[in-house]
Amino acid sequence: MKNNINLRIASPEDAHSLLEIYSYYVKNTSITFEWEVPSISEFKNRISSTLKKFPFIIAEMDNTIVGYAYASPFKSRAAYEWAIETSIYVHKDFCHQGIGKQLLFKLEELLARQNVLNSNACIAYPETEDEFLTKNSAQFHEKMGYKLVGEFHQCGYKFNRWYNMIWMEKIIGEHKSNQEPVIPFYKIQNIDIE
Repeated sequence: MKNNINLRIASPEDAHSLLEIYSYYVKNTSITFEWEVPSISEFKNRISSTLKKFPFIIAEMDNTIVGYAYASPFKSRAAYEWAIETSIYVHKDFCHQGIGKQLLFKLEELLARQNVLNSNACIAYPETEDEFLTKNSAQFHEKMGYKLVGEFHQCGYKFNRWYNMIWMEKIIGEHKSNQEPVIPFYKIQNIDIE
């Protein structure tokens, strides 16, 4: 355990606590371009669906869930199998305490064990920072070794404002001509999350 943070695999039973974290970002920020808070049943389904193939991990402090991270497919075509998209959310009252860093490091470690090679982050990005969106996420990912690979302009509309979206990428495995297939997360044995 680092800095009193315990990491573990999520389960659908965690949906209520995770949705409390996420709903703040839906209602009050443009960090997510989702407009409506999903239902508990929808969020449980998101967790279950993710765990069929990829990690969905939780950070706890003193038995309180303070953040989560998960991976999802980058694209559906077979050739994209080794590329994923990451998502990280930290409870608004626990930001800047190293939780996101620990979540992302662990997520990348688990993905590498699955033979995933490219970790991608799709990030809402303001031309000018405002009360709904800053450049913090892009700066965080840059510190974590991600590189900017593309920017889409005024493609996200929320709170009567237009926002850009950027893609950042980090290579977490070796690209080969005879690439090992990606192992579904549920098939990884002896998952040590700590």
